[in-house]
Amino acid sequence: MQITAGPLLQSINCPDDLKKLPQEKLHQVCDELRQYIIDVVSVHGGHFGASLGVVELTVALHYIYNTPFDQLVWDVGHQAYGHKILTGRRDNFITNRKYKGLSGFPKRSESNYDTFGVGHSSTSISAALGMAIAAQVKGETERKSIAVIGDGSMTAGLAFEAMNHAGVSKADVLIILNDNCMSIDPNVGALKEYLTDIATSPTYNKVKDDVWNLIEKLPVGKSFSKKMAHKLTEGIKGMVSSQANLFEALNLRYFGPVDGHNITKLVDTLKDLRQIKGPKILHIITVKGKGYSLAEKEQTKWHAPGLFDKITGEIHKKKFDLPQPPKYQDVFGHSIIELAEQNEKIIGITPAMPSGSSLKYMMEKMPHRAFDVGICEQHAVTLSAGMATQGLRVFCNIYSSFMQRAYDQVVHDVAIQNLPVVFCLDRAGLVGDDGPTHHGCYDIAYMRCVPNMIVSAPMNESELRNLMYTAQLETTKNPFVIRYPRGEGVMQEWKTPFAKIEIGKGRKLKDGQEIAILSFGHPGNFAAAAIRELINDGLNPAHFDMRFAKPIDEEMLHSIFKNYEKIITVEDGTVVGGFGSAVLEFMNANGYNSSLKILGIPDTIVEHGTLKELHQECEYDTQAIIKTARLMMNEKIKVHISGFE
Repeated sequence: MQITAGPLLQSINCPDDLKKLPQEKLHQVCDELRQYIIDVVSVHGGHFGASLGVVELTVALHYIYNTPFDQLVWDVGHQAYGHKILTGRRDNFITNRKYKGLSGFPKRSESNYDTFGVGHSSTSISAALGMAIAAQVKGETERKSIAVIGDGSMTAGLAFEAMNHAGVSKADVLIILNDNCMSIDPNVGALKEYLTDIATSPTYNKVKDDVWNLIEKLPVGKSFSKKMAHKLTEGIKGMVSSQANLFEALNLRYFGPVDGHNITKLVDTLKDLRQIKGPKILHIITVKGKGYSLAEKEQTKWHAPGLFDKITGEIHKKKFDLPQPPKYQDVFGHSIIELAEQNEKIIGITPAMPSGSSLKYMMEKMPHRAFDVGICEQHAVTLSAGMATQGLRVFCNIYSSFMQRAYDQVVHDVAIQNLPVVFCLDRAGLVGDDGPTHHGCYDIAYMRCVPNMIVSAPMNESELRNLMYTAQLETTKNPFVIRYPRGEGVMQEWKTPFAKIEIGKGRKLKDGQEIAILSFGHPGNFAAAAIRELINDGLNPAHFDMRFAKPIDEEMLHSIFKNYEKIITVEDGTVVGGFGSAVLEFMNANGYNSSLKILGIPDTIVEHGTLKELHQECEYDTQAIIKTARLMMNEKIKVHISGFE
């Protein structure tokens, strides 16, 4: 399907082309840019609502600021599609999030307009402040730094740390707070209520405007200095309302709120702010999904809807001949309710991902026992630890890549005190189109090295349920990691009775001869498929589902190394320090001399693509296991680790 940009957008290959247009033409640019995003995403997929909400802001920023000399940092980057289209990537935008195509997020290696690589929230203010201070150090007095951050991202501690520093830095940095009351799900917490008060208080906004109008008319000269005018301004504003003091108390000059969909007002405001030195914040009000009515009404659904009919709004679902197994996240979401009905001590915690993690089901049914704490992973972990000290059994559900943001809390607040918090790490392994910022490559390695930690992974839905059941038992005394991948499992009849799994014990799925395959987690299904084909070749591999990377089943490993000369390990985590490394450490410590090959995610940054493409690239899919087994039967290499040729 041919997708063509509108006539004005077609003429814009860089921001300099945009600047050539008269200001009255920017309305048309915004309309064409919004329509082009709708046209492309409906056919090729991607994030949707976030970019529609900042179309006017994107156009205004590139119209007023001298990008890329002026440094523009987008927080998270879901909303940067318009930015990419205006900065030379319009015709290539159809490759967005496709294998070897454009990244779905700003990426420094992709364009010099992408000043900072992003994907996780709340990094923009720190990064832009760093750039502004660097400009000071280098004497680049005319260079501007701008951070665009959503109100959801503003809840994270990193954003407040950056604002705290910005206020005393005197750096020339502009923070644009894009306030739409949404991240992926609706925002929660006191900050959301605070911003709503500012945006909706007619008394505050009217009097604030009157104050500024009055100040503009006051004489400024020998009898009335600028400093005195500023003091009078602050005093009157303080009497009117304390609502702006959160930012101004941090020494950030606060402007707004401004209608983020009024392109004329935005251009005029940014033109003025460009002349004001020092740290400042512009508060704009926008609607996520603006310009596409269905996305405006159901913002969570239209965050990343997949392919859809842009006319009817029908989202195209994959069609299958047979019913499909549920997603692992849904198995978690329904199973925790079952367990909580049996165990009144169970609590669910998630940092801003109730839909993505499926904790939303528990939040709906048991709102007093399931909590969304906002984009605050560190708080989520330590909150869970605090609850655990009081005897509660907390399931802290965090995406694997987001868990990295709370690693100190895992070590300091949970592991050192040996508190039995259950970490359910969703999206473990490769996640596909979101790419390297969202891949859950490292959790096996970074959790396995922490004392007291139990690290497990289910091969299927039944195993996930049983690990959850085991983790919440009173006899389980340690912090407990259960990692599982994005997407569907393998069992249609998945709601099996709960059963205790002995911690640190694997299971033998199949006896064999000469060669044994040791799998950890969902890739055990790749191994099972490979074995079925290898049997047709006359090979007879054994298969062991190890279940635990820590504590690893040493009794089972002794038996395996005594009975099999060739061993393959398979995991969906990094080969550096992961499950295969644990097996290699055991082999070396006990003096075994088997041939060992470790398959998993190589020691490199894996880019975006479909899961099938990435599994194949990383060489731990079914065909890679088959190839490895065949080669091992014909070679004498003792140890081989994927990614280290």
